[in-house]
Amino acid sequence: MTKPPKEKSLSNKQASTRHVPRVENRRAYHDYEILEKVEAGIALVGSEVKSVRLGRVQLAGAFALIRGSRVLLMGCHIDPYEQANQFNHDPTRSRVLLLHKREIRRLQQHLSKQTGSTLIPLEIYFKRGYAKLSLGLARGKAKYDKRQAIKERDAQRQMQRAVKRAR
Repeated sequence: MTKPPKEKSLSNKQASTRHVPRVENRRAYHDYEILEKVEAGIALVGSEVKSVRLGRVQLAGAFALIRGSRVLLMGCHIDPYEQANQFNHDPTRSRVLLLHKREIRRLQQHLSKQTGSTLIPLEIYFKRGYAKLSLGLARGKAKYDKRQAIKERDAQRQMQRAVKRAR
């Protein structure tokens, strides 16, 4: 009798990135021009962590504010966790983002220099067991910029189709 082939073991880094639920804010890329990205931790309560792991998060319409020395995530809806019963969280509460002071100062300087710029959450994911938020320093797009982006995307698709047909 032959033994079945042994499965390759994954390193800790590979195992931590496998099957990681990501919640993306696709609308942000359409409505805003992303100038810079920053990774921040999120201060969550237990039932929020369970809901985020299930992917029950809505980032559309969410934004971040700098108040004093704190960065707050506003407008992010995390559904209540069904099994938490009476110990559930408020779905739309403001959440503290965890950043170093120098990062907060740098973001504050960028926001004060550039008019029309804001902090937009791009995605929520888990890294080594901690909930992380990718925060984008963004500037709003005008309507014609959005149309131009759609035209470029369509042209790119048509070129790919033509190349595929030629093969």
